Amino acid sequence: MLILTRKLGERINIGDDIVVTLVEIKGAQVKLGVDAPKSIAIHRHEIYERIRKANLESSDVRDADLAEAAALLQNISSGREGKVED
Repeated sequence: MLILTRKLGERINIGDDIVVTLVEIKGAQVKLGVDAPKSIAIHRHEIYERIRKANLESSDVRDADLAEAAALLQNISSGREGKVED
C-alpha cells in the first residue's frame, strides 16, 4: 500500500484521468474530492462491499433450478418442448 501525506487543497493523481483532492479536515474526519471519468465507479468501501455481496447473492443458482433448466433443454432437443418430466 502506498501511503502519501497531503495538506489541505493538495492533490493526488491516479493515472491520467483521476485526481483526488484533500477538501477538508475536521477533527478525525477527512473529506476527499474525486475527479474521475463517469465510466469509473467510485464508492466508499462499505458501500462497495454491500454491492459486491448483493451481486454474489443474486448470482447464486440453486441445484433444483439447474436440474429444471437441464430437463427443459433436454425436452426441447428431443421435441417435447415445454414439458418437464419428474
